[in-house]
Amino acid sequence: MKSLVPPTIAAPFGRYAHGIEIPPGWRMVRSSGQLGLSSGGIIPDTALEQARICFANIASILAEANMSADDVAHISGFVTDRSHFPAYMIARDEFMNGVEHLPASTLLIVTGFTKPEFLVEAEVMACAP
Repeated sequence: MKSLVPPTIAAPFGRYAHGIEIPPGWRMVRSSGQLGLSSGGIIPDTALEQARICFANIASILAEANMSADDVAHISGFVTDRSHFPAYMIARDEFMNGVEHLPASTLLIVTGFTKPEFLVEAEVMACAP
């Protein structure tokens, strides 16, 4: 994959690329949105703890396909309040730590999820040869 960051447009706000080029013939994994729900059914109180669970779940999904964060082409994140943005970014950057190419990324502020306790949701598209 190739990160696309044209010098003719404003730089990204964080550690992401404006676009990703995926080579022909690569396989693709698209995760469902992952909420901050632990395998034991616990929903933590903080956006950071929930976001960490979201990305841990995504890592497990990718592992099922013999992929990792290195194969992520796009991340979509959703938070219920602008104040959760920094916590989400901490967890996202932890997940992407050490990744050589930067994925494309979108973050939206939404009115809520299936339960009011949920503060964060994340999903990815990953590609590998």
